[in-house]
Amino acid sequence: MNIHEYQAKQLFNKYNVPNPPGLHAGTPEEAFEAATKLGGANLVVKSQIHAGGRGKGVFKNGFKGGVHLCNGPEEAKALAEKMLGQTLVTHQTGPDGRVVRKVLIAQSVEIARELYFAILVDRATSAPIVIASTEGGVEIETVAEHTPEKIIRESVDISLGLQPFQMRKIAAALGLGGALLNPACKLFGAMYDLFIKSDCSMVEVNPLVVTKDGQVLALDAKFGFDDNALYRQKDVAAMRDVEEEDPREVAASEYHLNYIGLSGNIACLVNGAGLAMATMDIIKHFGGEPANFLDVGGGASREQVTAAFKIILGDPSVQGIFVNIFGGIMDCDVIAKGIVDAAKETSLSIPLVVRLEGNNVEAGRHTLSTSGLTIISGGTMSDAAQKIVAAVAAA
Repeated sequence: MNIHEYQAKQLFNKYNVPNPPGLHAGTPEEAFEAATKLGGANLVVKSQIHAGGRGKGVFKNGFKGGVHLCNGPEEAKALAEKMLGQTLVTHQTGPDGRVVRKVLIAQSVEIARELYFAILVDRATSAPIVIASTEGGVEIETVAEHTPEKIIRESVDISLGLQPFQMRKIAAALGLGGALLNPACKLFGAMYDLFIKSDCSMVEVNPLVVTKDGQVLALDAKFGFDDNALYRQKDVAAMRDVEEEDPREVAASEYHLNYIGLSGNIACLVNGAGLAMATMDIIKHFGGEPANFLDVGGGASREQVTAAFKIILGDPSVQGIFVNIFGGIMDCDVIAKGIVDAAKETSLSIPLVVRLEGNNVEAGRHTLSTSGLTIISGGTMSDAAQKIVAAVAAA
């Protein structure tokens, strides 16, 4: 789950992470009021969408830039009028862009230096790691590729947390000595507190800035959260903006399905993330293009399978469906009955290849073969993948 920048500021304030004051607005009038409350001068108006590159983006109405400096409430209102309700296209949104429904009005600061600071989960150690760099304002991937020596890594013992000596070490590596040392260390400590207590998978501050008057501030942030922990993060879960998400992914989450839309034409319905990835790989191997990642989990019901079919068929680019099920806990006959129900309910007219293996598989195969539907059976995963690629090509 992602959140907007103005919501990130709310979390910063909750955990005492220093950042410039700001307020969000959903109308030009609210933008005027927010600018007035913030003092009126030296402000920045920022479009709120789940994508980067906003400053260099272009609105479909021709207005350039999703981030603008302004002086005074009237100017803030005028900028909000040009942004709100308009579609902003950036290098991360694709040509369709994203509709701006909120803007952030924040105090502008005079920046002396831009740094990079992030905390994420290191898959190698299954523990938090701090990533920092003196090259703030630049994508960290670019820094890693061209100047890897400028990236600082500090692993954290999860049982001890980020220690004071580690904070000082990071501060020194970033050139935050002297009067900047204590403010920097306090910010690092607050960021780690936020990371742990909010069940984050990533917190990225880019840029972390040193202002000309000697403050260390988190200027902009991106958050990632552990979706499996959202049940205990009610405040964070309430920040979800489904308007920013793929409608198919939103619909899938309502049925506890894991769905990610892709750009191909062969839809996949699989149980288990590993098997789903292998299924996408084998479709590619035989010359096809997967249209999605869809994991129905280990105990899907007939209702979930029907919902999955409807979500798949909501993608106009889908020209065939590959169902690849290995029944461990899952009963293959339950899945088969769900497939039959879904195919009948949706009046399925595109090729459907099903490969079933595992628990109660003979009953599942019997259900499919006696359904009266045109369902192509796959003996192995390789056989089924070749059949769906061929069927889609023929269709």
